[in-house]
Parts: sequence; structure tokens; C-alpha cells
Amino acid sequence: MSKIIVLGGGMVGSAIALDLTKRHDVTLSDISEARLAHVKQKNEKLIILALDVTNLASLKEAIEPFDLVVCAVPGFLGFKTLRAIIEAGKNVVDISFFPEDAFELAALAKANNVTAIVDCGVAPGMDNIILGRYNELMSITHFECLVGGLPKVKKWPFYYKAPFSPVDVIEEYTRPARYVENGTLVTRDALTDCTYVEFNRVGTLESFNSDGLRSILFTMSHIPNMVEKTLRYPGHVDAIMTLKESGFFSITPVDVNGQNIAPLDFTSRILFKEWKLGEEEEEITVMRITVKGKNGAGETVEVVYDLHDEYDAPTRTSSMARTTGYTATAAVNMFLEGLFKEKGVFPPEWVGAKEECFNYIMQYLAERGVNYKKTTRKINE
Repeated sequence: MSKIIVLGGGMVGSAIALDLTKRHDVTLSDISEARLAHVKQKNEKLIILALDVTNLASLKEAIEPFDLVVCAVPGFLGFKTLRAIIEAGKNVVDISFFPEDAFELAALAKANNVTAIVDCGVAPGMDNIILGRYNELMSITHFECLVGGLPKVKKWPFYYKAPFSPVDVIEEYTRPARYVENGTLVTRDALTDCTYVEFNRVGTLESFNSDGLRSILFTMSHIPNMVEKTLRYPGHVDAIMTLKESGFFSITPVDVNGQNIAPLDFTSRILFKEWKLGEEEEEITVMRITVKGKNGAGETVEVVYDLHDEYDAPTRTSSMARTTGYTATAAVNMFLEGLFKEKGVFPPEWVGAKEECFNYIMQYLAERGVNYKKTTRKINE
């Protein structure tokens, strides 16, 4: 049994902490004491600690007694927090999904004898793990990830609820999307190339460009075609494009009755109420990962992993928390059991490349009811 501290008590961080209590001594930290008290009601075994991670001295002191750290802080805090964890010499699994380049910390991690597994969620995360494994088995020509978290109840006008801050969602809608086509890196506006895709148990969803490939753009640069798209209910893109093109996402302040207000701040405040996902509100996660290429026998094959996961009523755990958080806890237990020992900074595709790590994570998720359905077909060319 190991001592683990989870930094961040939000929807995903709390699910991570509660899952890890099944095998370990776990402390959950957050800046909100009210949030910590609420999570502790779900499991008295959980130890709670009020902590402001922006106070780096206090952070390093707080994590000193622990064998491993899980970093589940908001993205804008992620990079500095991860750097402090590594400087403290602590192994870490990170799901903060910060915009900075995690590889900038690789030399620091090696110098401090630290293993840092980053982007270890559902997407990025499981799509990387699956791609990393099949990169060892095939000569891949095409990779596609379609993914989205959706409310069960479709409420006009957005047909959407966010399990995290609207600011982070809007950032995904405004950040240029990068993908690879015929060996060339292409950059397009987010929300473009909208197409309709059918999914069992859900129906028609719309997919659109988003900047989700992250580390794969560099670690898998030999693959000539790679794209990640976000999934939403039909009608969502039109609603968002109306706001975007009308300037509601602008950070340039405008004068309103003598007050300078950034439209993005106003929009985020409005959307927080509109998009807020209730703790017991039912939602689903839909993902389809497609890998195409030649196998060892020289045959062209297409491998598809489909995920359909739903809110778990008995444990009151959201699907996004399950699919994201349990990937992270799988990586934690995999590491603590000695299946991955390398030192440095590792995106999930480098972890999934190892067969024993891939199998462990898939089995761990299946035990928690997060099931990726695999289908394979030969393609005659």
C-alpha cells in the first residue's frame, strides 16, 4: 500500500482519489475546504488537505511524505505545478492538460530521477495509449479520434453541458486545430470541417476540428494522416459559431456604461450557468478511435475501438470522471506495480507501446465498467 496525494478536488480529481482509496492511503488536496468536506462524505477513509498549489513552497512541503502525486489541477496551473512536483523529486501522473510543452521538463525529470506520465486521461490519454500500442504492431497510415462528452438531455440552444470550466471549453473552440494530412501539418480554425457521424445508442452527432493531437503530432510524426475531432449534438456548432463570429469570445475589452469588460469574461459568466453539469446529472462519453495500416503479414487492416460510457448512478460518478480519472488511476497502479520504470516525461503513447502496460490499463478500465469495443477488418486495396 502506497501513500498518494491527489492535487485538485474537482469532478475528475475527486473520482481519482476515491478510486485509489481501494488500494492505497490517499490524501485529496484542494484550495476549497467546502469541496474537500463534500468529497470526504463519500469515503471516510479519504484524508483531506486544504492546499493552494500556487504557493510552491507549501506545495513542495505538502507532497514530501508521499510516494506518488496525481496532478489534477486546472490547465492554467498545470505546468508550474508539474515542474514543482518534479523539482521535489516525486513521481507523478498528470491530467491537468496544460497548453505548454511537457517535454520542456524531460531533462529536469531525468535529473531528479522522476517518472512523469502526462496527458493521462480519456482524450488525450486512451487514444494515445491505443495508438502507441498499434504503432508497435502495424505500419500505420491513418489515425482518427472522434470524442465528446454529452448530456443525456439535449437542451436548446447549445445541447451541451461542460464537466469543467466554460473558459477551458471556449479555449478549445478558439485555439487553431492542427492535424496531419498526406504527411503535411495542416492548421485550420477550430469548429471547421463539420461532418455528421452515426453512433449506436446515440444517433447522429456532428464532428469538427479541434486541437487534440498534442504530443502525437511530434512523437508519431511518421504517420502521414492523423486527426482528432470533437463530437457534439447537431446544432451545437452553429450556436457556438454565432457567438464566436459576433465577438463574444474576444479578450479585447469594450466599454459598457463606463466599464471596460472583456466579452469573453461576460460570455463565460453566462455560459457557466447554462453549461454547468450537475453532480448527479446524467451524461455520456462517446469515443471512436480508428487506426489503419499494414499489419505484419502485409495486409491492410482497420482497427476501431468504440467507447460508450454513461453516468454511474450507484457511485454518483460522471462518465467524464470515470473515463478520464480511471485511466489516470490505472497508470498510477501500473507504475506502482513496477510495469513502467523509465525516468523522464512520458506521454501516454510511449506507455501504451509496452504490451504489458497496454493490457494492464485496458483490464483495469474493464473492471470498472469502462469498456472499449474492438473491431478489426481487412481492407482490399
